[in-house]
Amino acid sequence: MSSTKQKIQSLLKQLPDNCSIEDVQYHLYAIEKVRRGLEVADHQGTRMQNEAEERLNKWLIK
Repeated sequence: MSSTKQKIQSLLKQLPDNCSIEDVQYHLYAIEKVRRGLEVADHQGTRMQNEAEERLNKWLIK
């Protein structure tokens, strides 16, 4: 697995030269959210599509 520094360097290479600091922050935020979500899914498991829809239906406005 690559180090945090290597991941950031890879991200910076992919972004355009004229990107803003906010662009970099957003991408770092998104990468971290996905990483945490995958970690939670590994530890706690995931839900089937129909189960998720059933749970969300009670919150949706009809």
